[in-house]
Amino acid sequence: MQHTAFGVRDRHIVVIGGGHAGCEAALAAARIGALRGAGKIRVTLFAMSLDGIAMMPCNPCIGGSAKGHLVREIDALGGEMGKAIDAAFLQSRMLNTGKGPAVYSLRAQADKKRYMAYMKQALEREPNISLREGEVRELILGESSDTIRAVRTESGAVVACDAVIVCSGTYLNARCLYGETVNDVGPGGQRSSGILSESLRHLGFTLQRFKTGTPARVHRRSIDFTKMAVQHGDDKIVPFSFGTDPASVTREQIPCYLTYTTPQTHDIIRENLHRSAMYSGLISATGTRYCPSIEDKIVRFADKERHPVFIEPEGEDTEEMYVQGMSSALPEDVQERVYRSVPGLENAEIMRPAYAIEYDCIDATQLTLGLEAKHIGGLFFAGQICGSSGYEEAAAQGLVAGINAAIAASGKNAPFHITRAQGYIGVLIDDLVTKGTAEPYRMMTSRAEYRLLLRQDNADLRLTPLGYQAGLIPEERYARFQQKKELIESEIKRLKSTTISPEIANPVLAEKNSTPLTSGAKLADLIKRPELDYLDIAPLTPNDGSPLPDLPSYVLDAVREQVNIQIKYEGYIAMQQTQAEQIAKLESRPLPPDLDYEGITGLRIEARQKLTKHRPANFGQASRITGVSPADLSILMIYLKARRG
Repeated sequence: MQHTAFGVRDRHIVVIGGGHAGCEAALAAARIGALRGAGKIRVTLFAMSLDGIAMMPCNPCIGGSAKGHLVREIDALGGEMGKAIDAAFLQSRMLNTGKGPAVYSLRAQADKKRYMAYMKQALEREPNISLREGEVRELILGESSDTIRAVRTESGAVVACDAVIVCSGTYLNARCLYGETVNDVGPGGQRSSGILSESLRHLGFTLQRFKTGTPARVHRRSIDFTKMAVQHGDDKIVPFSFGTDPASVTREQIPCYLTYTTPQTHDIIRENLHRSAMYSGLISATGTRYCPSIEDKIVRFADKERHPVFIEPEGEDTEEMYVQGMSSALPEDVQERVYRSVPGLENAEIMRPAYAIEYDCIDATQLTLGLEAKHIGGLFFAGQICGSSGYEEAAAQGLVAGINAAIAASGKNAPFHITRAQGYIGVLIDDLVTKGTAEPYRMMTSRAEYRLLLRQDNADLRLTPLGYQAGLIPEERYARFQQKKELIESEIKRLKSTTISPEIANPVLAEKNSTPLTSGAKLADLIKRPELDYLDIAPLTPNDGSPLPDLPSYVLDAVREQVNIQIKYEGYIAMQQTQAEQIAKLESRPLPPDLDYEGITGLRIEARQKLTKHRPANFGQASRITGVSPADLSILMIYLKARRG
């Protein structure tokens, strides 16, 4: 899509929605203009309620399996979510540490109010962002009808703009349901935005109807924690942001608790399934497979005798506790019986009932890899409007959409995107726009082909250069990053070139029950032994294992971690890198946007239909479309080669 250049005047971007996608989108677009200095980019963020900025209407946490990778990638690119949760966490844990580093995932319980206050203040303090409370009801195109030019608000005001980012979350034509109760509101009782759906349909977008849900909140005083297993945070805090010193966020962590449903719980639910809005016919939308309601769990996993229930704090200044694992659309009287059948919740006082949420979203295959509409220039989408679920997935898309909206508004035609081999963000967006989704999409480590390359610990090494090129990483931060990167490379080189004698090595090896040396060995080869790591061989090195004294200790710790992982898993990393490079050859072969697939002899009918519908940007994207076979790709290659002559 070509964009008109707007000269050196200020550009204006409108962001619709103040959730996690909207916050990152607005900050990214505004900061790019400020850091690049090539004409100011002004951003106006419209929110239904400014008191709902960055709200967590469901789980009071950031991160988790694969989601933690996304947050660290957001931070590596210059986003804000990692800094916000570092400032607002109640408890921090690194998950999956019993497995390999590829699936280590950071997760933190959040103080919801403190997190919201941090993000709202970040927006308010950004000089190029204006916050406005109000509803955007219509998107207005220019005279050519293929480029966005303005939005119309509920008051009838028309706001001219050069780009729009729709981040409506789960509030688009939303309604909340439990039992026979139906409220035409979004999560948290916020207003629903219904009219914008019609504007999107009028502009040619295919809409889908998805569902999610949230559990009840119960009063802390009504919980018997002695009947539950306590879950503490990690002793050593690992921040989400690469720029956060762990010492600066050390705190007394608030525990969470684990209990389980009982046979009585399951019996009550089975007896009252017909009263759940999900099973009575009130809800027809598609729910998320990987975060089912308690009713779905009982029906789909009938053989399981119990399901885990986590009791999590919502904040330090509230007595509300979140009951994770028990989202429901049962009527309130049944919910009370269900919750009170769980050990420790026998006297539970429900402060807010559980409910399901239905909402509209678009078919994301109508978007490019830059999250721009294929048929309307300057119109971008991010978050649950694209069919994804989760705060982290939304924020990641918001960041990419914000960068690309700034690029588009500046009159440039070089969209920013991350490949599947570069980051989980690339996997997330490629899955959504290439394959689409028939249910709320959740990021998981199993979706990434190159998990060993895309670790949470090396997100800055992978993506900070891209964030710098995009204009989101300041010079000072990039210089520090470069220093860290050079330290890692030089230390690996030193370890690979340094030979240690048996006389020096064997006493240390004996302490670690490691096979003694009979001749000299490289230090790097010792690290590759399963029972040894970098710190074990540090006493054997001439400089006592310290790569450089001129950096904060937490940065040196990160250097040591990278050196250890890159050496220990060198062979596996090299294999995945080779695979990624092979696939990259497909990604680098572009497909003409106006290619007439129907006229290509030899393509199967299904392939013609799918390729015409999705309009893949390159062969790699085409290869991931269900219904397009390797034989179809071969025919495409032959056809394009012949066409070029």
